[in-house]
Parts: sequence; C-alpha cells; structure tokens
Amino acid sequence: MSATSAPGAVPTAPAKKPGGGRTGRRGPKRVLVYVLLSLGLLVMSAPFLWMALSAFKTQAELTASPPVWLPTEWTLENFRELLDKLDLPLYFMNSVIVAVLVTASNLVFCSMLGYALAKLNFAGRNKIFGLVLGALMVPGNLMLLPLFVLMSKLHLIDSYAALVLPFAAGAFGVFLMRQFMQSIPDELLEAARMDGAGEWYIFWRIVMPLVKPALATLSIFTFLGSWNNFVWPLIATNDPDKYTLPVALATFATDPNKAGGSNGMLMAGSLLVVLPVVVLFIALQRHFTQGIATAGMK
Repeated sequence: MSATSAPGAVPTAPAKKPGGGRTGRRGPKRVLVYVLLSLGLLVMSAPFLWMALSAFKTQAELTASPPVWLPTEWTLENFRELLDKLDLPLYFMNSVIVAVLVTASNLVFCSMLGYALAKLNFAGRNKIFGLVLGALMVPGNLMLLPLFVLMSKLHLIDSYAALVLPFAAGAFGVFLMRQFMQSIPDELLEAARMDGAGEWYIFWRIVMPLVKPALATLSIFTFLGSWNNFVWPLIATNDPDKYTLPVALATFATDPNKAGGSNGMLMAGSLLVVLPVVVLFIALQRHFTQGIATAGMK
C-alpha cells in the first residue's frame, strides 16, 4: 500500500504547475495592459519632453531636418536671452500671487460651503446644491463679459483683485468638498457637539484634518487652472506690470522685436510655465489619487 493510501494520512492538494492558475492566466493580459499604458504615456508625454529638451538646444538644432531629439550641445543661452528681453521675475511673481490667492480662497470658501451642504440642516439646502450643480453646466466663456463689466464698475481693472475675486470660489470645488465630507460619519460630529464643541471648532479641528485628500485634489485643480489661465488675465489687465506669466509669454512671442523668431526662448519660457505645476503635482500626488478615488463614495 502506498503512502498516500495509508490509513490516517492527510490528503494533499496536487502541486500547481508554475505559471498555472488564476495568476498565470492573467499574466499575459496584465503585460498587455502595461504595454498599452506605457505607449499611451509615451504619446502623451512626447510634446512635453520635446519642449523640455528644446529649451536646451541651440538654434541650429531647433531648425535641423530631420529633427534632433537629444541636444548634442546642452546650453542655457535660451534662458539667458529670455531673462534679458523679458522681465521674467515680475511676471512669475504675478502668477504666483494670483494662483496662491485663488487656491487659498477656494480651499477655505469651498470647504465651508461643502461642509454646510453636507452636514448642516437648514432651509433651502437642496436648492442651493441644485444651483451649484447648475453652475457646473455653465460654460466659463459666457461669464467673461459680465465679469468684465462688474470689475469695471468696481474700478478693479488692472489690479490683483480683478484676477482673484472672480475665481475665489468655484462650483467644482464646492461639489468636490461636499461629496467628500458626506463620507464623514455623522456620529463623530454629534459626539463633538455633545461635548460642547461649536460648529467652527468641529469644522476646523475635526472635519478639515479628515479631508486632506480632497483639499490636495482641489489645490492641484485650482492652482493648475489659475496658473494656466490666459483669457481672463488678458482681458482684465491693460498694464504690462500686472501681466501673468502666460499673458506675458504670449505677448512676447507675438512681438517680432523681442522674440525675433527664437523658438528656443519660447520653449524655455514654456518650460518655466509648466514646471511649478509639475512640482506641485509630484508633491501632492499621493493625496490627489486618494481624493479622486474616494470623493464620490457616498
């Protein structure tokens, strides 16, 4: 009698062949998904890589045929010429001031309204939320003319206020914060109220620390939108000293006396416009992905 048929022997499952089973069957599909995602990433990142590399090329390499991807002679001359012909620090600081103020105001005001719509019971709450959803459907370009008339009546044209106030709170931010705050247990807030905590204390000390992923997500979206905003700063500012970086760079590119057809300077300027957003995303990407994944769970 063999060992496997001996009385009292514990039956054992047959050994699986390497690569067999569920994981083995999914292996080729997973590899295919990774390959397709890598190709998509390469296609999407190719223009950015071309711009970043072109900023360090000489004029001869920029106009070479066939095109040269990697510069054979790395140079910073494009950045030096751009700094000489364009007051880059001024326009960079204008963009930083506007983007930071718009982002900070959205974090505060959108969080407040999102908390009220998610956790406070008051008359007309659902109607206000309906207005927020309706505002999401209005194209932003339709608001340019009314906003310009309003800023003109308030004598705010050519000021930071004209660049910040129209975007101090957005419907998307309110919707995002409201959806995220709905996932906070009501029992936690009720326990704080029973301990004597007021709504301001609950909002700042309990709710806000719990919604850091949503705040990071809103920060990235808001900062990106404000930093890249071109049409409204172009309309709301006539004084070149109030130009933001995208407006200043576009004006510089269309001036033949300054840009002089130098694609290298334009690539260098475009790289400087993109870098702050890339740095912000890298710093907040963990919270960003978490916020996107959990914003609509409840």
